[in-house]
Amino acid sequence: MFLRLLSALLLGLSLFGPLVAEDRKPVIVCSTTQVADFARQVVGDRMIVKSVLAAGQDPHLYEKKPGDAQLVSTADLCLENGWHLEGNDWMRKLAEQSGRPLVTCVEGCKSLKVPGVEQAMHDPHAWFSCTNAATYVRNIRDAVIKIDPEHAEEYRSRAALYLDELRTLHSWILREINKIPVEQRVLVTSHDAFNYFCQAYGLKAATPVGWSTGNEIGAGITPERRQETIDSILQHKVKAIFVETSVNPTMVREIAREAHVEIGGELYSDSMGAEGTAGETYIGMMRENVITIVQALR
Repeated sequence: MFLRLLSALLLGLSLFGPLVAEDRKPVIVCSTTQVADFARQVVGDRMIVKSVLAAGQDPHLYEKKPGDAQLVSTADLCLENGWHLEGNDWMRKLAEQSGRPLVTCVEGCKSLKVPGVEQAMHDPHAWFSCTNAATYVRNIRDAVIKIDPEHAEEYRSRAALYLDELRTLHSWILREINKIPVEQRVLVTSHDAFNYFCQAYGLKAATPVGWSTGNEIGAGITPERRQETIDSILQHKVKAIFVETSVNPTMVREIAREAHVEIGGELYSDSMGAEGTAGETYIGMMRENVITIVQALR
């Protein structure tokens, strides 16, 4: 009797084992919160999406933690922004050390050159143009189809719907920015994260800090940049300037006092909002940024 029960149990386990393996969801590990949101829009519940960065963290300054290598080692696919947004290419190094496949989502975007740098460096903040965000989504769609071709039509359908939403968002932003008088469309923020946004939607960018908050080439504040920012505020009679959720606000607050302008609010820049906030998704982040900018500058 015991042997029969044992045999039945072993048979059940042998049948159940493959089902567990087959039902295991692929894991995607992303460097930033924006990339992770794009991935979730494409894969739905079909895959597990994780982000190395949490809401509010700065990818330029991020330093690898002991658990990051373990997290990346579980990935079937790794996604990074690229163009050195991840300071010292920390995501690429994690993927290479773990032997995990890596896709650079910014590839194929029309790039802007990092301001004030003689070398040919791409500004990595490309997602601030909805057109570029669509390129991220297409790159992610193609990457997940390669690792799970059986569900390719699902991924194409989700991506198609989200691309429609991005086109709608793009049109809405243009309409909202048009509420600001042309001469007042100057966006002053902590660092050069909004150049794509300004080019796409008709604003002028002015910042005291370069493209990165880290120590890369072309990054950091200089007295000249600081004075240029103040001069731009005074010249254009800017009504308000903005701090960023992922950057220390001290310097911007000092400039606001010196130039006698208000802080117009916080903008999501290199990171989205925490779960449960209005900016927890890419579309939510962009929507809240635009509302904040328009209300402060119009």
